Amino acid sequence: MIKPFYLDLTENEILDIQNKFGEILRNGTLILGEYTEAFENEFSKYVGSNYAVSLNTCTSALEILLVLNGTQGKKIAVPTNTNFATVAAIIRAGGIPIFMDMTSDYFVPNLEILKYTLDQHRDLKGVVWVHIGGVIAPDFEEIVEYCKLKDLFLIEDAAHAHGCQMKGTKAGNFANGGAFSFFPTKVMTTMEGGMITTDSEEHAILARSYRNQGKRGGDYGGLHYDLGNSWRISEIAAYIGLVQLSKLDSMLHKRQQAVNALIPTLNELGIDYVDTRHMDKASNYKFIIKYASDEDVNSIKMKFKANGIVLGGGVYEVPCHLQPVFSQIPYQKEDLSTAEGYCPKHICPPITSGTTEQDIVEIAQVISKTLK
Repeated sequence: MIKPFYLDLTENEILDIQNKFGEILRNGTLILGEYTEAFENEFSKYVGSNYAVSLNTCTSALEILLVLNGTQGKKIAVPTNTNFATVAAIIRAGGIPIFMDMTSDYFVPNLEILKYTLDQHRDLKGVVWVHIGGVIAPDFEEIVEYCKLKDLFLIEDAAHAHGCQMKGTKAGNFANGGAFSFFPTKVMTTMEGGMITTDSEEHAILARSYRNQGKRGGDYGGLHYDLGNSWRISEIAAYIGLVQLSKLDSMLHKRQQAVNALIPTLNELGIDYVDTRHMDKASNYKFIIKYASDEDVNSIKMKFKANGIVLGGGVYEVPCHLQPVFSQIPYQKEDLSTAEGYCPKHICPPITSGTTEQDIVEIAQVISKTLK
């Protein structure tokens, strides 16, 4: 069975992590220690940001960035085809989500969609932009400049975009801060975990306070200055992050090789997919394949599974404006028509850094007889 999730750790790396876990336990510093600091330093260097602050989840990272950018009571634009957590973070930070549509070419909004959203909501305060599946919009540099011009803050939800790069800039380093996820399914993992990237020293200081119960300037005891939470990452998780980060480029290369090997079959069959050749480097967290039939995506998933291939989740089969939990958020149906049309009509084949040449052969065969 070809599965969509693969933990990229060798036996030697697992033994090393086990030994390090023992060292951490014997040392007694389980949080906010040397490995947390080292992971943050190495991640900021990799992304190119001045600072990185580790957290327990990407959701926490998004919420902190939203609070720091003054979201309370303000309208915040967000793509509808994103994970629940992106929209939930806006609400928990006191903001009002305004759903944006996506393009059928890249499954992300573009500058035209953002301009339309601002035209409809003149009091928009900021934007949470999602690099869905690891796809940076081709016009993202223009989007960043437009947000500066219109005094809109721009936060990158880079949960899928580890190592993604366009025109020399990595995801998480384009605008007012990035939020990364290290959930087990992601390109790199710490079991659970998240990271903020920012060039703002003030935001980095406050983010460290918010993750640690508002204890500004102190790790233990002391006074509470900010209404924070217990959003810290553990030392062993941080160490796993260091191991994974050290091989991230290699993992991305393997994913790209797998995608490159699959594309000729799609081209031959005339099956459309999201092309990332405009980027310097793509994470390929999700390789998005569109299909033209009216067949239910769950039916297609069952056919793939019957042939030994487990399809991962899409991006996303049910857009957020149709999720029951967000039913009270107003929207205009015609403004989200592309998402409603394409979200239920795409698949993401199991592409990981563990995908083999034989896996690609089998995936291509099933695509040929299922989507043709």
